[in-house]
Amino acid sequence: MIDEFPYLVRANAQIPSIIQNALAPLRAERDQSRSSILLCGSAMSFMGRLLSGNAPLRGRAGLELVVPTLDHQLAAQFWDIEDHSTALMANAIVGGTPAYRREFARNDTPSGPDDFDAWVVRTVLSPTSPLFREARYLLADEPDLRESGLYHSVLAAIASGNAHRGGIASYLGRKAGDLAHPLTVLEDCGLVTREADAFRENRTTFRIAEPLVAFYHAVMRPIWSDLEHTRDTGRLWQRSRRRFVSNVLGPHFEQVCRYWTRHLAGPEVFGDYPNRVSSGTVNDPANRTSHEVDVAVYGLDDDNRQPLLAIGEAKWGDIMGLGHIDRLRRIRSLLIAQGRPGAESARLACFSGAGFTDELRTAATADTGIVLIDLATLYRAG
Repeated sequence: MIDEFPYLVRANAQIPSIIQNALAPLRAERDQSRSSILLCGSAMSFMGRLLSGNAPLRGRAGLELVVPTLDHQLAAQFWDIEDHSTALMANAIVGGTPAYRREFARNDTPSGPDDFDAWVVRTVLSPTSPLFREARYLLADEPDLRESGLYHSVLAAIASGNAHRGGIASYLGRKAGDLAHPLTVLEDCGLVTREADAFRENRTTFRIAEPLVAFYHAVMRPIWSDLEHTRDTGRLWQRSRRRFVSNVLGPHFEQVCRYWTRHLAGPEVFGDYPNRVSSGTVNDPANRTSHEVDVAVYGLDDDNRQPLLAIGEAKWGDIMGLGHIDRLRRIRSLLIAQGRPGAESARLACFSGAGFTDELRTAATADTGIVLIDLATLYRAG
């Protein structure tokens, strides 16, 4: 078993061809040996090309296994965090990478909401912690990222809330066309995901896939020099907490809501199995504005049509009330006017990390078309 295989190939580019020759058809090493070669690597772009196209190892593999990170439910179990709010806040920083708990955080986990801020200071923002520079090393590990400054700038733009190509280009002072290559490279490396708008097919949204990278660029990078030299990290964290909530925690909560809707919600929640879940923008010509939809849920019928099952709003820190339902009703009426299949019966979903008013709970009890999802639901197994 060879771990971090990309580093070996960086030292000797002929290694894949040597393995190809050793495992060629009719050779004894291939047909008679009971031994196997297991190649491992964390550089997603490199490992993904090993078996593609005209690569030397094309057709030589008997197993290709992509190991994903843990989702928010499994991560909470792995980190032994029982409080749902604390679990999601920690997940917004360290994500679902198992090594971050034992090797990097040295088994230090936040014991609850009152310990979360102290945990961030001692485990993530401390210059002596392995997590402190991990986000910078993640980019250095990718062999395709040769202009690290450009890629860090692109990630910083996305972490600052610029989710579309035009916004990223404006943040960097570049033309939108100049970003095609760096965005594609970051996507191939698994650091950025590209999602089509739920209602506008020609519009693309970019998100940072690795929470620790998003946290680094939104919170740590702007105060990096202060973090390295300060004697009061807690003060710096309190100054940065608003950026954490708005640029990291809020978007991460929305992504968790979309993931839960797509992969963990049963068919009874939205009336059918979700086939596609994304965010989107709905134009409101009468009011000369547009509305953001955090969760748009599409199904799939027998004729391969995708009816709209639900539209939803996700709020981490707000207690949601009837006003949020009225907003969703307005958006649904716009989608009905556009002739969207399924819009007339689409359910209205509220995802909240802070809870719901009694009036909204009463309305949801009386109307099956209103769906309320809280943290307990998002972390409920099965």
